[in-house]
Amino acid sequence: MAAVGFRLGQRVHAAGDPGRVGTVRYLGPVEGHSGDWVGVDWDAGAGGRHDGLLAGRRYFHAAGERSASFARPTALSAGITLPDALRNRYRVDDFTKEEEDEMYVFSTSQKRVSVELVGKNKVQEKLKNFNELISASVSFMGVSSTGPLDELKNLVPNLRELDLTGNLLSQWQDIFFLCEVLASLEVIDLTNNTMENDFTKSSFLKNIHVLVLNYCGVTWELVEKIKVSFSCLIELHLMSNRMKIIMAPVGNIVQGFDTLRLLNLEDNHIDSWDEIVKLSCLRSLEQLHLNKNMLKHVTYPSNPPLSGSLGDADAVPFEKLRVLLLGSNQIDDFLSVDSLNLFPNLTDVRLSDNPIADPAKGGAPRFVLIARLGKVKILNGSEVSPRERREAEIRYVRLVMAKAESYDPDEINRLHPRFTELKAFHGIEDEKPISKTSGPQKMASGLISITLKCVGPSMGEKQPLTKKLPPATTVGKLKSLCDGFFKLKDIKLRLYLEEEVRCIVFRCVCN
Repeated sequence: MAAVGFRLGQRVHAAGDPGRVGTVRYLGPVEGHSGDWVGVDWDAGAGGRHDGLLAGRRYFHAAGERSASFARPTALSAGITLPDALRNRYRVDDFTKEEEDEMYVFSTSQKRVSVELVGKNKVQEKLKNFNELISASVSFMGVSSTGPLDELKNLVPNLRELDLTGNLLSQWQDIFFLCEVLASLEVIDLTNNTMENDFTKSSFLKNIHVLVLNYCGVTWELVEKIKVSFSCLIELHLMSNRMKIIMAPVGNIVQGFDTLRLLNLEDNHIDSWDEIVKLSCLRSLEQLHLNKNMLKHVTYPSNPPLSGSLGDADAVPFEKLRVLLLGSNQIDDFLSVDSLNLFPNLTDVRLSDNPIADPAKGGAPRFVLIARLGKVKILNGSEVSPRERREAEIRYVRLVMAKAESYDPDEINRLHPRFTELKAFHGIEDEKPISKTSGPQKMASGLISITLKCVGPSMGEKQPLTKKLPPATTVGKLKSLCDGFFKLKDIKLRLYLEEEVRCIVFRCVCN
């Protein structure tokens, strides 16, 4: 059978298009069509025609409604070996004239401008000997196997970083062999390779410090298995694997990973902070990336779960954590924000795109977050300068004081845990209370005392008259009042102001 060259679960790509990758889900005949067919479930974005159901018959179940299709075996490729991919990607000494003619860019006037290979001879000479290659990328080149291990070892013996993004790898045994053979390898990126969630034999790979498993469909159960092999990891990236639960096999807490400093769990489906608490005893963890999950609340664990099982009853949860990225979650309460102060060494926090940090959705502005987070030096990727912190804290204290009449002191301290501390630190005094007198007394207390004296050549000086008038009384209104008080109808008035200590005196001069 022509399809014998493929197996169920195998990763393949469209012939001539290594970027269109999928998984074999069916091998055999298709009703109404002659010959042998391969049913492929294409990765997201690669396109398909159905979900494995064709003409009323179910051949397989695809991941998406239109991610599946049937192809002739000749229309698919099982991929190439890693040594072949390296040679294809990094060959520079055998470009044909036609290939070199195709190397051009467009100028601003949309004219084709040939690319001159500056230093071509030097690069050619260097890459003729692949043992000088220390960093390589063969992304989306259809790599499906390591090839002969001796060949790979002799080709790139000093390789330190290898990017295998978007290839056809799926079996962990290939990865273990690869890492064993390349003794200098420290960083391996397997993004967009659908890795199997099980393996039978593992190796100890102390040379690998950075492992990237983004978009690989891995579960935490697999992570627990591979941590024995990758015992010296410094960084572990697990983005976009649809993880929701962190399954810790012993004591409901993740153990091991003694050297791990950065754990990236962004863009997963974690919706409970209890899952994150399971990571609280990773003794070297400095950075925890949790952007784009579904977390609603954050709390600092007062006691690590079953800490005694680790042989260290005095373990401090998240003891070395410096960076906590919580952007694009669903956090909407100040208790979560305030709890970040309890993390011993947390100085870099991201809260952007959470309801609590979005003023448009009733969240807090930046200055409030800065004031409530006492140790944070970087907020949402932006440095908090000493000046910004001082201004934010003072502004925050005055904001709370403006609402102080509505709450008793205990209530204020409950809602604003840093208020008393900040008020004392910045030496902010309580403002004098405003009188609460109401009614006629309150109205009278707002009037101005004015003494009016009327002086005229034909009438001499009349007895002064003192009145209390509203502060909003205009000069025109005052003249009208003088007319009435002193019976000065049809007499032109001039007003002169004499300021005394306890009242305001107006001289009303009649011409």
